[in-house]
Amino acid sequence: QVQLVESGGGVVQAGGSLRLSCAASGRTFSSYAMAWFRQAPGKEREFVATVSWGGARTYYADSVKDRFTISRDNAKKTVYLQTNSLKPEDTARYFCAADRQPLRDGLTATRSEYHYWGQGTQVTVSS
Repeated sequence: QVQLVESGGGVVQAGGSLRLSCAASGRTFSSYAMAWFRQAPGKEREFVATVSWGGARTYYADSVKDRFTISRDNAKKTVYLQTNSLKPEDTARYFCAADRQPLRDGLTATRSEYHYWGQGTQVTVSS
């Protein structure tokens, strides 16, 4: 069982930055890839970024590539999302999620492959 709690959201002007954090409980955190998704009002939840269970590999949605950075600290059981050069279209509730498959060989952006979800943290970017 894994419980996830996100933090770090807020209101920021366009061009600004935020660092989102996701703290996990559960002794097998280091065995699972982690991801960030986001959902804007009236829209489907969409993939943002994922990091492998060991932290060496990452994958990003085209819309955030070169602006966002995902990382993890397995000792602290925490995954991060550094968001830079924020745009109004980045406004959404951001959720972290844990892969359903331990020690996955590869990365996935498919929402249904993530079994555990946090409650989310709101990011609002003003123009």
